[in-house]
Amino acid sequence: MTVHSSFVPITVNPIKFGTDGWRGVIAADFTFERVALVAPIAAQVLAKEYGNHTNSRTVIVGHDRRFMAETFARTAAEAVRAMGFDVLLTETFAPTPAFSWAAKKFNALGAIVLTASHNPGSYLGLKVKGAFGGSVSPEVTKQIEALLDEKLSPAAQPGKLEMFNPWPSYCEGLRSKVNIDQICSAIKEGKLTVFADVMHGAAATGIEQILGVPVKEINSDRDPLFEGGAPEPLPKYLSKLFQVMKEYRANNPDSLSVGLVFDGDSDRVAAVDGQGNFLSSQVLIPILIEHLATKRGMNGEVVKTVSGSDLIPKVAAHYQLPIFETAVGYKYIADRMLETSVLLGGEESGGIGYGTHIPERDALLSALYVLEAVVESGKDLSELYRNLQEKTNFSSAYDRIDLPLASMDVRSRLLQQLQNQPVKEIAGQSVVDCNKIDGYKFRLADGSWLMIRFSGTEPVLRLYCEAANLDEVHKRLNWANDWANSV
Repeated sequence: MTVHSSFVPITVNPIKFGTDGWRGVIAADFTFERVALVAPIAAQVLAKEYGNHTNSRTVIVGHDRRFMAETFARTAAEAVRAMGFDVLLTETFAPTPAFSWAAKKFNALGAIVLTASHNPGSYLGLKVKGAFGGSVSPEVTKQIEALLDEKLSPAAQPGKLEMFNPWPSYCEGLRSKVNIDQICSAIKEGKLTVFADVMHGAAATGIEQILGVPVKEINSDRDPLFEGGAPEPLPKYLSKLFQVMKEYRANNPDSLSVGLVFDGDSDRVAAVDGQGNFLSSQVLIPILIEHLATKRGMNGEVVKTVSGSDLIPKVAAHYQLPIFETAVGYKYIADRMLETSVLLGGEESGGIGYGTHIPERDALLSALYVLEAVVESGKDLSELYRNLQEKTNFSSAYDRIDLPLASMDVRSRLLQQLQNQPVKEIAGQSVVDCNKIDGYKFRLADGSWLMIRFSGTEPVLRLYCEAANLDEVHKRLNWANDWANSV
């Protein structure tokens, strides 16, 4: 008897930290055995890096709402405890920034957070946060990777394990940074209606816990499969939010409304305006810069990643704020926050953080500042954005696509072509400059730009573009797509 099987062997990838943590497919790359290996090594490296500064032996362990995240967190906590460290293990899901906050607030060595952020439901991951309340540097994660083959011996005396609720301290910290009473009054009086799409993730209940008044939260149930999509704040996953907000607008045409969108672990944010239009952080960051500089009288450097909109430096210049550009990845922004006084640091994928907070992107704090900006101005988000375009005499459109490649070999061939055959023209526009701080960012003769960047851990090509309008954006993205498929 011949048995035919369609089974395809799964390739188990090595444990490797990317721009923010190690992630993998559950039961293939991401297993209990591997978590029990990585977590105590991470704790040892945290002790080496921050032990003298904190004089602590405590590690925070947290998790999001993914499949078995709490069980993986318990595994990590027990493995860390066995090495002699004290552990504060969360008793509930919470945003990743809440655990970063706890690391600093409780003077811990750092935090280990079980989350895969915005990845699809088949993934889980592990993020490492430092005692200062932000992502550890690439040098620290390299130390963790370098120790993975070493055998650790349990401590003679295991540490203590205590449970804690991360929400109260975190919410109190966020409340202190905004005018809560003003926002709550606007909601209670019917002047503002707030919708919050938590995408089945860790931001669930967050806005209501902070404000103490009801908001219209959707996708608040736990769904580890994320309705077959991913908990990423992108338009393709927000059809339900668009629908409910447009219905609300039709019945309440004169009322201010805001839609807030949070990724799976609540460190990325997006918004939807009162007309149901999607607003990425490329739009929110300029609005927030103006709000913080004018309404709150705050100052400091504006930090952006190389993929950020050209409107960001123009708004910063308008308010006489210095600008600093980094590679893609919030850890680079966090590094800058530790070096100098920063007003705001943001990335195009939705991560925004603040110099008066921990050096960590925080979607709930960003959402509160967005609400404050709308309430204080009495204007819809898109009106605030249009006003900024007029003030700076600059308007543009932006889009991004992630292009899967057939293999890492294809990735290598594309990279070799970029290195050996410099691009001179894109979609009929000559290339006038190429910024190689992270990938290849081509500045074109008409002022637009196209950026080609490779994922460091998977065969994916990331294509970013900003131009005068969406037609021009898509011309350049189509050119890049055709180029990638021709090599």
